[in-house]
Amino acid sequence: MKRGFSIALVVLGFLAAGPAALAATPVNTTRAASAAYISGGVRIVGVRVGGLSAAAATSAVEAAFAKPLPVVVDGKTYPLAPEHVAKPYVAGAVAHAHTAVPGDNVPLTVVVRGADVRAFVARIAKQVDHKGKPARLSLVNGNPSITGNVPGRALKQEPIVAAIVHALTVSMRLPLRFEAAAVPPPKTADGGTGAVILINRSLNRLTWFDDGTIRRFPVATGQAIYPTPTGQFHIVVKWKDPWWYPPTYDAWAKGLKPVPPGPNNPLGTRWMGLSSPGIGIHGTDEPSSIGYSESHGCIRMQVPDAEWLFDHVGVGTTVFIV
Repeated sequence: MKRGFSIALVVLGFLAAGPAALAATPVNTTRAASAAYISGGVRIVGVRVGGLSAAAATSAVEAAFAKPLPVVVDGKTYPLAPEHVAKPYVAGAVAHAHTAVPGDNVPLTVVVRGADVRAFVARIAKQVDHKGKPARLSLVNGNPSITGNVPGRALKQEPIVAAIVHALTVSMRLPLRFEAAAVPPPKTADGGTGAVILINRSLNRLTWFDDGTIRRFPVATGQAIYPTPTGQFHIVVKWKDPWWYPPTYDAWAKGLKPVPPGPNNPLGTRWMGLSSPGIGIHGTDEPSSIGYSESHGCIRMQVPDAEWLFDHVGVGTTVFIV
């Protein structure tokens, strides 16, 4: 009876005290304080964190930062994982967001490791870069043919490194697009193909080729006993107004004396010596021999034709004789 009477007195006491007594009753406010850590409408580098707890805001920003950055080179995508090259200071941004007002967009401090970014770009370049193919000259179906001459590709790395650093610093994840630059093909061993000469012994004709342009000239080639050699040669020397010296190794020249420049010079006014010893392309003091096989192995041209050719070829020019 006494116990029941005591409980009844407690209840009556609360009823007498009214709402004030109920308001004084302790309440657990931990969850409410956590939920209200960041004001509504606040963002951290564009990530909505308003109304989130500190832990939830941290997770949201870290997840956004971890999204790969697409680096696109020549249409191929190379995704970069930001955590491999940079560190975001999320805790500081969340603390800053705690004091921000609705509408604020809080920055995120990101430290980018330049060496790691350069290593990433270098790996891309290793896949993209390739050397070109030099021009190769050959004779196909009786005509000079150039094969190869393919340009290479090279990736300029520094602009890509700078763009990646900027994108990570401002927390941007839009694709970064780049193209490798064309690189001229390497030169051939003799410095390039340039003009090409084709000499046909059976037709006694010299054809000059240069970048699609063709000119043909009648010539005289070697007699049967002194044939003009066949094969691939190149011009090794050019002389203007040359002296003619009788070849000491040929019986036909025995007793002959050197001839200075002039109208009676057997070489005319121009000499273009070939890589075959003693053989060259030159003018002549016997214009009637042009069109026939009457020389001692050299290729004779009319003097004006030899002068024109002299001005349109250089040392190293390829000469095919067929």
